[in-house]
Amino acid sequence: MSSVKVLVVDDSATMRSLISAVLRRDPEITVVGQAGDPLEAREAIKQLDPDVITLDVEMPNMNGLAFLEKIMRLRPMPVVMVSTLTQVGADVSLAALELGAVDCVGKPTAGLPAEQAFAGLAAKVKAAARARVRGSADRAPNHAANANFKPDGRIVAIGSSTGGVEALLSVLSAFPANCPPTVITQHMPGTFTRSFAERLNRVCAAHVEEASEGAQLRAGQIYLAPGGDNHLQVVGSTQLRCRLVPEPPVNGHRPSVDVLFDSVARTAGRSAVGVILTGMGRDGAQGLLSMHNAGATTIGQNEQTSVVYGMPKVAFEIGGVERQLPLERIGAEIINRCNTTRETV
Repeated sequence: MSSVKVLVVDDSATMRSLISAVLRRDPEITVVGQAGDPLEAREAIKQLDPDVITLDVEMPNMNGLAFLEKIMRLRPMPVVMVSTLTQVGADVSLAALELGAVDCVGKPTAGLPAEQAFAGLAAKVKAAARARVRGSADRAPNHAANANFKPDGRIVAIGSSTGGVEALLSVLSAFPANCPPTVITQHMPGTFTRSFAERLNRVCAAHVEEASEGAQLRAGQIYLAPGGDNHLQVVGSTQLRCRLVPEPPVNGHRPSVDVLFDSVARTAGRSAVGVILTGMGRDGAQGLLSMHNAGATTIGQNEQTSVVYGMPKVAFEIGGVERQLPLERIGAEIINRCNTTRETV
């Protein structure tokens, strides 16, 4: 891969210098320019044709979200948002991910060295350069789920990473209010998951919340793994429930999709549907294979609609995916597979 050309957009000259310095340490990245506000950035994009933009949320003349919306509508390209990791920052970052930003990174807080705060920035920028960015005009509408849904007792486990915010909104918005009990691991910081669960709960017919220790899996309930300190597992026999396990990261992630899928394979077996969505790396691939081998139905997002075709690709290549589908069809397919009377698709 040739050097990734990056435009750094931030109203703070200090922050522009810090971000540029961190990125320049990676020999596969070239910082081609900097801009202090969206007006400067617009001209720089025309002149420099960057592969990726790092974009600050709060700026003069036009805030980062408004500028991002224009980019995704008029000239879709990979964007990595840079935001404070406060509660307000989390809400804004999630809105940016919904609009089509590939990823986000937190600004350094007081006492935290910039090198540590931006430790994963170069990797995220390079992943963004390989991402498939769909503009707002290119997003296909969801296929409608079966309106006469009667749950057949199966549970659903979903794993996602880069691009997962938009993907999960798409999938879960197709779920009815009495959807199958659903557990989700999405790679994101702990400050983000509560806000994301609240956002999903506002737009979904079913009830969505952060998973808590001992929460029982019931129809109409969707549980999102809290970010940061624990893995989410499903345990139990007659009554399945959530367990939060404070163990070391797996595949570099905590929570890990593999940990969730492995637990579902053990506890639910063929009474489960496993779904792996867009994401960088391979987390969840082996766990989905375990679910497949235990008799579960397994679905993977296809390459064309994945922002990053990493996790679903590996799962497919090792035999863990029974069926690959475009994002807009996955929600309806899950519901159909968990219906007492399946429709032939």
